[in-house]
Amino acid sequence: MHVSESEVPTALRIDGARLWQSIMTLAKIGGTPKGGVCRLALTDLDRQGRDLVADWAAELGCTVRVDAIGNMFMRRAGLRDDLPPVMAGSHIDTQPTGGKFDGNYGVLAGLEVLRTLQDHNLITEAPLEVVAWTNEEGSRFVPVMMGSGVFAGAFTLEHALAQCDRDGISVGEALKSIGYDGADPVGGRPARAYFEAHIEQGPILEANDIVIGVVEGALGQRWFDVVVTGQEAHAGPTPMALRRDALLGATDLIRAVNRIALDHAPHARGTVGCVEVFPDSRNVIPGQVKITVDLRAADDATLDRMTQAFAQACDELRQKGGLAVTSEQVVYFPPQPFDATLIQSIRDGAQALGEHTMPVVSGAGHDAVYMARVTPTAMIFVPCKDGISHNEIEDAQPGHLEAGCNVLLHAMLRCCGRVETASAKAAA
Repeated sequence: MHVSESEVPTALRIDGARLWQSIMTLAKIGGTPKGGVCRLALTDLDRQGRDLVADWAAELGCTVRVDAIGNMFMRRAGLRDDLPPVMAGSHIDTQPTGGKFDGNYGVLAGLEVLRTLQDHNLITEAPLEVVAWTNEEGSRFVPVMMGSGVFAGAFTLEHALAQCDRDGISVGEALKSIGYDGADPVGGRPARAYFEAHIEQGPILEANDIVIGVVEGALGQRWFDVVVTGQEAHAGPTPMALRRDALLGATDLIRAVNRIALDHAPHARGTVGCVEVFPDSRNVIPGQVKITVDLRAADDATLDRMTQAFAQACDELRQKGGLAVTSEQVVYFPPQPFDATLIQSIRDGAQALGEHTMPVVSGAGHDAVYMARVTPTAMIFVPCKDGISHNEIEDAQPGHLEAGCNVLLHAMLRCCGRVETASAKAAA
């Protein structure tokens, strides 16, 4: 029997209880007393998590291949296995005080799509692949989004393998120790499309009572290390008018960062996350302050205007006299729009399910950001409680996760070509 594209979305639903159980089962590996998960990349707990997911894929008849950076590709054959696959994925490594859903949901939602097709004895024209990327979080090794970054050519395999954790263990050594130093080359695998389902990690969907966020792109980022230098002096004898207070000057910059982001709403972000005061003594006027500045925006033009505004704030502080200011850019991620056709396939799938959607942008980095450099890519967000993530109390509603996975199923099928029952394939 041939199943037309228009019939598939109305006929299929994933098993929400099974998806939830998969998430809860994986969460036991590295589970914490507070209900979170600590499963750092390339540890033995990571190996256990990888083995479990690989076993689940193998039970569905998938082939499981691992490349030289440890990325896992779980492939369900198609009617035409010569076609590039439609991919879905994310990661299963966590923060030290991580939750059950960040990353894990995207991998297990992809696996649930494959299970659903198996339940209904359906086979797609193009093959499907579920990907678990290595070291997305960057908690143990930097850079973050390592596996997808090497895959997309953002940095070399040799560079990634040489990175060491705090104990001096390299990525290459850690991969070997857990048995995931795969034989496949990294990158060069063609893909028809890549989808990533993820909890939002922010409060917007919940605040708007919307279950499905259609992610139109990821914010670009510029990070700066800033040093404000004045003169430390005794807090008692030094009059206020004669002070060269570096902390007072740094406070002006902190306020400027906040103002700049508000001036470029709604998608701009500005954050000072670290403040280091010298000499850090109660009765000494600060002589030097180091701060980190994180500017983000949805397009390069806005990000450039924000950067110029911050540079102007630094100049104005210098011109006041008495303080020196240096600012060095240390990170630049360009804004990454997602594929318009795949975005529409997500909207169409959600509409067929009766789910309301809203456009959102991702303020965080995801593997999808690198994948968008090499193949059409899109993301689906679902709410998380109070917008909290990277925290052991991270939480999401089973019904929301189910809805997001159903949208993923329908969006992927819209990219696969025709869908047939396995018996029809056998008869042909």
